[in-house]
Amino acid sequence: MTAAADVTRPEDEVVRICRDLIRIDSTNFGDGSGPGEKEAADYVVAQLREVGLEPIVVESDPGRTSVVVRLEGEDRSRPGLCIHGHLDVVPANAADWQVDPFSAELRDDCIWGRGAVDMKDMDAMILAVVRDLARRGVKPPRDLVIAFFADEEAGGTKGSHYVVDHHPELFEGVSEAVSEVGGYSVTVPTKGGEDTRAYLVQTAEKGILWLRLVARGRAGHGSVPNPENAVVRLAEAITRIATHKWPREYIASVRELLDGLSELTGTGWSDEDLDELLDHLGGAQGFVRGTLQDTANFTMADAGYKHNVIPQSAAASLDCRFLPGHDEDLLATVRELAGEFVDVEVVHRDIALDAPFEGPLVDAMKAALLAEDPGAEVLPYCLSGGTDNKALSTLGITGYGFAPLQLPADLDFAPMFHGIDERVPVSALEFGTRVLARFVATC
Repeated sequence: MTAAADVTRPEDEVVRICRDLIRIDSTNFGDGSGPGEKEAADYVVAQLREVGLEPIVVESDPGRTSVVVRLEGEDRSRPGLCIHGHLDVVPANAADWQVDPFSAELRDDCIWGRGAVDMKDMDAMILAVVRDLARRGVKPPRDLVIAFFADEEAGGTKGSHYVVDHHPELFEGVSEAVSEVGGYSVTVPTKGGEDTRAYLVQTAEKGILWLRLVARGRAGHGSVPNPENAVVRLAEAITRIATHKWPREYIASVRELLDGLSELTGTGWSDEDLDELLDHLGGAQGFVRGTLQDTANFTMADAGYKHNVIPQSAAASLDCRFLPGHDEDLLATVRELAGEFVDVEVVHRDIALDAPFEGPLVDAMKAALLAEDPGAEVLPYCLSGGTDNKALSTLGITGYGFAPLQLPADLDFAPMFHGIDERVPVSALEFGTRVLARFVATC
């Protein structure tokens, strides 16, 4: 381990911290069967204690560990800021990867491994910046609450929601928060003919409805015709839902992104025709397309127990994401499409968020990015997924996505979230650490 006294800048140790975290398997399978976050949390605690900080450790269940520490600010009369990350990662099938997903291998000037972009890169940036402040004895402009949560990849029930529900005092006085999936760059052509980088700051995110569909039928022998086959009823419901065309609605953050991108590139758009404009975003357009309407995607199916037995029930998991205010309509639509023989159960539900792309915090994000990358553009966007900002919002905390990364134009970055061969460029990680340090010093 690099001694704290030997490090002079946060970017000098962010790569080490990121690789250390990736090597810790904190896979979250969503059913409580994984290793949990304790080992990763213990590592975070050790890194904080090494520079004289004393974090608070919260366990929702054995091994489901979150870490919170508060840094006192210069002006304690101002509302505080929370900067947070999550320690868990989604599963990775090693056979599909070019490298061991928990090796944190350095290859092609990138750190490879599960969590490299979601989100142990940001965890490492946060730790590096906080350790630098503590080593130098520098107070941030206002109180900073630093949190590393468990269980984000399963909705935060054992992580952010648990901490907020059982220890709201840890966030006393906090009014704003920043976390993952925002502040990364996309390279786009401009109407002047040259390329430029646009950084996408996340100001909104869709809500979550995880549903389980259970089709009811009559069990029977596989050789006998059965008009009440639960598998068939489930398949019919899946087809109806999968082919349903959800109406488009452009919320403010989406329109602001599209208008800003149109002005930058010179490519026009309309409500019915925006493919040419979105193509400028490369792989990131998937996140944007997911915010043009509510969505419902099937992710798992389970039926039967023997080849020659028709089961009396069949089930499927449905991942629904809704725009602000759409949750009840979406649920009602799914139930109608599912039909009379299919029950729809709510497994997990969480709110949509929408914050303004203005104010001192947003100004500080822009200034920090442009100080490191002059001439770039900064645009808002809505995240099609979700973050732990949802839990903090129940305390009245306004959340943004700001994990800054300057990315190569040819890196198909967004599909790496929950994808194969996840990796982050070393230069992007070091850039993000410098930006985050500037942001923390001025926010």
